[in-house]
Amino acid sequence: MNNRLAISILLCGTLLSAFAQDAAAPKPPSQLERTFTAMENSFIRAAKKGDAAFFQHTLADDFSFVDSDGQLYGRQEMIDNRSDPGFDILPYNMKVLPAGEGVVIVTYDVVLRVPPEEDQGPPPRYQHFSTVWVKKGVAWQMKFQQMSVSHWGDW
Repeated sequence: MNNRLAISILLCGTLLSAFAQDAAAPKPPSQLERTFTAMENSFIRAAKKGDAAFFQHTLADDFSFVDSDGQLYGRQEMIDNRSDPGFDILPYNMKVLPAGEGVVIVTYDVVLRVPPEEDQGPPPRYQHFSTVWVKKGVAWQMKFQQMSVSHWGDW
């Protein structure tokens, strides 16, 4: 009787452990998530390098963005602002959200890495970015981006 009880407890423990591991295993990213994570990372690399050609090609003609100062800017301001190398951000918590036919939103947190001696005072170091991608024909373009301050003063 004791052997049966011990075997039953061991079997239940093994099954519960296997179930817990399956439940805790993260699901692999979908094709949509992989595609738009890669596209957003392309934007980040282009901003770091100051790749104006990337922005000319990728930004929609009617692109606009809200910078961390809360002001709305247009396509040319993004091209001008990101044509010089040095916009160094570290992204994390990236999420991809389908928003309808031909529209995807990518949202993520960033740590802005700018040396204080190169800035006019500490910029907001922790920010949240949201980018709207739209399908134009067979290509995807950035239509809108918002950079929101997550936390001030941790410079």
